[in-house]
Amino acid sequence: MRDLRQLADESLVKGYISGNSRCIDVLIDRHKNKIFTYILVSVKNRELAEDIFQDTIVKVIHSLKAGRYSENGKFSSWVMRIGHNLIIDHYRKEKHLSTVSNDNFDFDLFNHPRYSAKSVEDRLVYDQILRDVADLVTLLPESQKKVVELRHYKGLSFKDIAEELGVSINTALGRMRYAIINLRKIAAEKNISLSIN
Repeated sequence: MRDLRQLADESLVKGYISGNSRCIDVLIDRHKNKIFTYILVSVKNRELAEDIFQDTIVKVIHSLKAGRYSENGKFSSWVMRIGHNLIIDHYRKEKHLSTVSNDNFDFDLFNHPRYSAKSVEDRLVYDQILRDVADLVTLLPESQKKVVELRHYKGLSFKDIAEELGVSINTALGRMRYAIINLRKIAAEKNISLSIN
């Protein structure tokens, strides 16, 4: 075990994938405090944080065994993203499962500001999706990236985009279509959820 602790994350990942199960123990031990603290700060409930932490580790192990790890040199970021996605999944499920009756309260519960404004969890999910999309856009081919930036960040019409880039409207529309397809594909490969509900 002592020799393994000297190895970089990437070597430990390769070792685990090659069949050395002790490598995953070293990786988990190395990053558990950071991962658990992030989850705990996000959910503010120790029991729930422990559950999500365990689910994160299980998903990491399954993903490694299935060959779905491709983040060379960024193991801890990859694990944190898995944990973050599980936190978002938890809040989504909770939102869909929770039911409330107005009969149990002396005041009109459904006229309460909490139910008219976005919840903290909704804002957290939405903000993370915006950050994820911005990161994913940087991975697109240059021609597609340019169309996305002009359309969604500068608010140009497709006619204006076509003029700006010196292409036809159909070409601009086609690049946007391929950009969306590629964003979905990259998001799926990186296990990033881009939906709010």
